[in-house]
Amino acid sequence: MDDGGSLSDPAGTFLGMGKRGTHLVWDWNGTLLDDIDAVIGATNAAFEEIGLEPITLARYRELYRVPVPLFYEQLMGRLPTEAEWLVMDEAFHRHYWLRAEVCGLAEGAAELLASRQADGLTQSLLSLAPHELLVPIVRRHGIEGRFLRVDGRTGASTTGKAEHMVRHLVALEGVPPERIVVIGDAADDAVAAAHVGAKAVLYTGGSHSRASLEVVGVPVVDSLREAVAVAEELAA
Repeated sequence: MDDGGSLSDPAGTFLGMGKRGTHLVWDWNGTLLDDIDAVIGATNAAFEEIGLEPITLARYRELYRVPVPLFYEQLMGRLPTEAEWLVMDEAFHRHYWLRAEVCGLAEGAAELLASRQADGLTQSLLSLAPHELLVPIVRRHGIEGRFLRVDGRTGASTTGKAEHMVRHLVALEGVPPERIVVIGDAADDAVAAAHVGAKAVLYTGGSHSRASLEVVGVPVVDSLREAVAVAEELAA
């Protein structure tokens, strides 16, 4: 896999089969990867470095926004300066990636991905995690070959997922937006889906509270198995 993602065909399953069935675009952090404890731990370690008070999981889920500078605005009462943002971003990622090494996949994730592949259904992975860090961790979990593509962020971390979604769909070559359902844990996943004419299902196991997800206006579920079932209904 290069820095532009990948097109996988480990068992002749995917190539040429993108024109039927629902195509799922999975989010990574907080969706397939059960990393919310790592996120909170890294957030508070970074906050300590920059003199902010620690935050609880409930408060984090209440305030979290993408792009992430908007999250810091909620905490600070103003947007961070460019210099402050660079310090905050570096501190968070330094602490997060150490913790992410011991995070497991969300409950049922590996089985769902394998089952869809066995059924000849397509799926891909799009994350705002840096691409060069995303690919190795996906590979270590043994699921890289379940996806048509694995794409992480290649630019600045001060924007949301919408434009990354555009590039991801172009690279999928022929999967129509009306057949695509995005499964993620953040309101920004639904925004990115709408930006390209796709649908979305949001999962409560990650960065947002159920209440903050429900205002987005798309289905909200408490398990990945339910997310897949609802996604199939949406694209039927």
